[in-house]
Amino acid sequence: MQIGPYVLRNNLVVAPMAGVTDRPFRQLCKQLGAGLAVSEMVSSNSLLWGSEKTRRRADHSGEDDPRSVQIAGADPAMMAEAARYNADHGAQIIDINMGCPAKKVCNVMAGSALLQDEPLVQRILEAVVGAVNVPVTLKIRTGWDRSHRNAITVARIAEASGIQALAIHGRTRACGYTGDAEYETIAAVKAEVSIPIIANGDIISPEKARHVLQVTGADAVMIGRAAQGRPWIFREIEHFLQTGTHLPPPEVEEIRRVLLAHLIDLHQFYGPERGVKVARKHISWYTKGLVGSAAFRRDMNLLSSAETQYAAIDRFFDSLAAVDTRLAYVPPEEDGEVGDEEVPAASRVLAA
Repeated sequence: MQIGPYVLRNNLVVAPMAGVTDRPFRQLCKQLGAGLAVSEMVSSNSLLWGSEKTRRRADHSGEDDPRSVQIAGADPAMMAEAARYNADHGAQIIDINMGCPAKKVCNVMAGSALLQDEPLVQRILEAVVGAVNVPVTLKIRTGWDRSHRNAITVARIAEASGIQALAIHGRTRACGYTGDAEYETIAAVKAEVSIPIIANGDIISPEKARHVLQVTGADAVMIGRAAQGRPWIFREIEHFLQTGTHLPPPEVEEIRRVLLAHLIDLHQFYGPERGVKVARKHISWYTKGLVGSAAFRRDMNLLSSAETQYAAIDRFFDSLAAVDTRLAYVPPEEDGEVGDEEVPAASRVLAA
């Protein structure tokens, strides 16, 4: 998989997720097998560039190459300026958000709302591509609603505008995260353009990743919420695609090490007070479905310092290790369907 001059280690991409794909999470996913991790969305509004939140979102210090930053907005000139700003501050790839279905984004005609206005899509893409000397990528949905699927048309516009890779979430904006992903639409787009296509939607296991690559012909897959609390999913998929066999599930001690290292990075990145709050959701994702985790999460939400979080995690994982050192996952299909970027199925420590 190649984007501009950057040859990725594999074809596995971390989806941009607001409030999740900060630098600590991106770097962790890369360390555990992802070939590319896209930043959380950065507004094109120049008035926000000086804010602490925006500076954090554009912080790539020590992050492995390539560094991809997603920008969002509806004004071509502002999007071009945002692209220049981020490229000047370390972004090696600029990604444009035309896929977010959130109301607060669509209500200002950004994200997937832009799919309703193809001429504006073209103006934005041409403005951004013309503003920077780094590769520009794009993320879209299959259309605004089921009566207005225009992914093929938008893909042609993207290719003609100089976009160097296109990620497609296999649902319309109106679908949100319900129903099955439209892999046939992604396949149709792949057949019509020559730029790399990244398939996104319902990819929650190594088998599903292989299936999506086969049925769509896509060059890569993008994984979002299935990686929350399970960042090792990328090495699991990479190994399965290469060998057709499964890696053993991570042992309790490795989960502990990964979680604690992640939390230390979060606390350092956000500072003591904010870091503790951000860490809580990650702790919840890592421990969801484990024996005794419901009570553990309730207690964790009352802790107010990094030190007490570390101590509580050690006590919890000590209790798990006393039961078994292995971690097993319930196949997602057994728990019902999940939408793209949904939290993976419950995991449980095997009884002794």
